[in-house]
Amino acid sequence: MELLQTLCSLFGPSGNERAVRDFLINYVKKNSSKWSTKPELHYGIDLQDCLILKFGNPTTAIFSHMDSHGFTVRYENQLVPIGGPDTKSGTPLVGEDNLGTIECELIIDENNHSRYKFGRPIQTGTNLVYKAYWRESKTTVQCCYMDNRLGLYSMLKLAETLDNGIIVFSCWEEHGGGSVPFLIKYIYEKWNIRQALVADITWVTEGVRPGDGVVISMRDRNIPRQVFVRKIIDIAEKSGISYQIEVESEGSSDGRELQHSPYPIDWCFIGAPEEYVHSPNEKVHKSDIADMTALYSVLMKTL
Repeated sequence: MELLQTLCSLFGPSGNERAVRDFLINYVKKNSSKWSTKPELHYGIDLQDCLILKFGNPTTAIFSHMDSHGFTVRYENQLVPIGGPDTKSGTPLVGEDNLGTIECELIIDENNHSRYKFGRPIQTGTNLVYKAYWRESKTTVQCCYMDNRLGLYSMLKLAETLDNGIIVFSCWEEHGGGSVPFLIKYIYEKWNIRQALVADITWVTEGVRPGDGVVISMRDRNIPRQVFVRKIIDIAEKSGISYQIEVESEGSSDGRELQHSPYPIDWCFIGAPEEYVHSPNEKVHKSDIADMTALYSVLMKTL
């Protein structure tokens, strides 16, 4: 779990993902010589801060967002949320401005506005994120930003044995998306990709329980084409890997922009469930992580 712990500690709120992308690039360059297939790396000005790994002759792409939620410093010690962070007074926040490193405290005032408490003013426009506090037991791991650093972790583990496929590391998902339209255009026009999976983290609910397997989402706020989702479920059933079915009316992911794109892309959200969503204490069962990675491996060999 050392790799996952490192990923959870990386600074990468929406719009500021460059450090996460660079970590992934360096990790792939350092380790891919030992993988079954060494991928092509696609990044640069045409992809902004996103990263694409292309393996062999791909027919399916996996989208996994790099960014996290957090806060932007406004004026007079005010904080503006990035995405939908859980806000509780006393939560440690970290970041850096031109005056140095920052470790401050989140304060919720009497009007329910987010502010920071620090020994000096923080420069306007500075981004702050939760301070990482890693906890691990025999059955679970817990830290901030399991959503979606666990998705990145699963994709890096998948990459070790992936022969054919595309892994897309996207930006901005937590704050309304924005990178998927040009990413899907790139992979559709370059490799004629028509199938996509979304490697992200979902919620523990009354119907989705920790330790009961990876989650296959039949719908959230958006409804993917059900013939494709049923195909995914059929493959999962035959694999013997533990999985759960999710049906929700709320929530969204990179799947929203895949569905709204002008390209005929089938998609399905598949990920581990977590407790304490968007808080510093996101908690995931280790067996669900193993099932997530295993199912992606089967799917990329089968689809």
